[in-house]
Parts: sequence; structure tokens; C-alpha cells
Amino acid sequence: MQYQHVCIEAVAHTLPPHVISSDSIEQQLQPVYQKLGLPVGRLELMTGIRERRWFDPGVLPGTVSIATATRALQISGLDPSLIGALIHGSVCRDRMEPATAAGVHSGVGLPDRCLVMDVSNACLGLLNGMLMIADQIELGRIQAGIVVGTESGRDLVEGTIESLLNDPNLTRQSIKPAFASLTIGSGSAAIVLCDRKLSKSGHRLLGGAFLSDSSAHQLCAGGVEGRHGDGRPRMETDSEALLHAGISLARRTWQLAAASLGWQNQDVTRVFTHQVGRQHRTALMQQLNFDPALDFPTVEFLGNTGAAALPMALSLGLEASPAKSGERFALLGIGSGLNSIMLGTQIL
Repeated sequence: MQYQHVCIEAVAHTLPPHVISSDSIEQQLQPVYQKLGLPVGRLELMTGIRERRWFDPGVLPGTVSIATATRALQISGLDPSLIGALIHGSVCRDRMEPATAAGVHSGVGLPDRCLVMDVSNACLGLLNGMLMIADQIELGRIQAGIVVGTESGRDLVEGTIESLLNDPNLTRQSIKPAFASLTIGSGSAAIVLCDRKLSKSGHRLLGGAFLSDSSAHQLCAGGVEGRHGDGRPRMETDSEALLHAGISLARRTWQLAAASLGWQNQDVTRVFTHQVGRQHRTALMQQLNFDPALDFPTVEFLGNTGAAALPMALSLGLEASPAKSGERFALLGIGSGLNSIMLGTQIL
């Protein structure tokens, strides 16, 4: 997979206002910890996540996405009339229908000759949206597009805490599938892509590769279940099995991506990854033979922000250290299913 005409013109992020520490979550779970004899500090110790952020109760993902997409468009300097596609790619959406992207399209004020849709693929939704827009630019169908998404983990975490507190049969074994749910945070990211003829950034999207391992599709599953009766989502994750299967898929995907790009690892100046936890990040860097110093970790203070995680890390990383001519970035995405997308970019 290679692109000749596509540039990443802008990235933007929105951080939620409320900081929720892992300590505060464990304080709420004190009855469970005491019952099962779990040591305090276990959540941060196992995941490396000291805090995550939440939006105000009741704030819809689309409302935040409007602000994030508007900011990204402003940063790009592109005329809104040039936007030919708007894709909303997060797990979280305003409702089942219409597409959350429709409200975002209206809120940002984009033209009616614009493809508008939601794309959902666990933690890969925004990267899938990037590829869909890049393909259309490469084919000459559109000149520019925006992919945006907002993940809101408040309901999942609060619902999981309530379920654990009210489960009279809870054991050390049965609590494990719910543990990953406590790592979920919130955040929003947007990416503007355009034809290189319009680009002022010179940030080329060169291409990459994608790969799937659907045999692992049951290792992480979530949704709104009727048995809980509160309309809030729950998630069950086999964290250890998911880690091993995910890292294996990531290694094979990077091999394909590097071959497509004609890159060696030493060609990469910065790495941006899907942020799950400290153990995952360490294993990923080791298996792909990347120096951890190349990565820009955010999971320690944002938690796992789903499909927004990688693009948020990219936005925050570029804000902290603006890109320089000649730099090459590796975007290493992976999501439950399992699916992986890995891309290479270069600053001209």
C-alpha cells in the first residue's frame, strides 16, 4: 500500500477537563479489594496508568468532535469548501442512527458535496478513516477530508465499578475480564488529509500495510447488555491472551509495512502507537526492535482512549516537538478483532 499524492495537513486533539486517578478508582472499589485481598495500588502497578480523563456527564461524543474537527481545519488553513469527506471513527457515537458524522458535518459547516459516514472498528476506527480518505484523494475523487473521533470512557468505568461492587459471587478469577475496563479514558482527535498540491505542511502519508487475525475476535468484547439494566456499556477482556496475540500480529504487520515502504527500523525517527498500558508498550517496542525513546507515551496520564489514542499521541507529540524536515514517523495501530494498520509518513 503506497500513496503518491496524500499529505497529513493537520492533527488536533481535545483533552477532557476531569482528571480521574487510579487511586480514586481503587478507593471506590475498597469493599471489593478487601473482600478479595487485593493490594492497593494494583491498578497503576499492573498498567502504568496513574490517571485518565473524563468529559462532563452527558456530553455527547459528536459535540466534542465538532470542536476537535473545527480546530484541525483551522490549523490546516484549508478552505472548508475543499473538504470532500468527513468520517467519524470512534467507538463512541451519539446514537445508533443517524451517523454521528452527520451532526459533526453540520456543526463544522462543511459543504453538502461531502461524503459523510461513521466508521467503527474498535481502536482502529480513525486509522481506517484515514485510509478511506487517503484512497479517495489518491484516486482524485476528493481534494481533502477529515477523520475525527471522540471516546468517552466515563460510563464504561463507572458501570464496571458498580457491577463489581454489586456482584456477590465475585472472585479473584472472575474479576480479571473486567480489569481492563478500569483503564479506559476519554479524549478526542482529528486528522486533516489533503492532496499534496494543496499541502503547506509537506507531511507526506507514504503508505504501509494492514493485517488481521480474526481468530482472536473474542478476546476483547464489549457493548450495552440488557442484564445490567442501566444502559451503560460493559467490556470483558482476556488481557494476557490479547497482549500476546496483538503483539504477534503487530510484528507481522510492521514487517509488511516496512517492506512496502522500503524502510529499515533505523530510518524511523519517531514512533506513535496505540496506547493500552505499560506492559503492552514495552512488549511492542521489544518485538518490533524499536528504541522506546522514539515513542511518545500518553497512556500514563490519559489511559486507554480507544480509537483516539494513536492520533492523540501524534497530536500531542507534534505539539511538544514540531516535526522537522526529513523526519519519518511510524504509526503503529492495533485494535481488538484483531486488526492492525501500520503507516509511514515523512516530512519533506
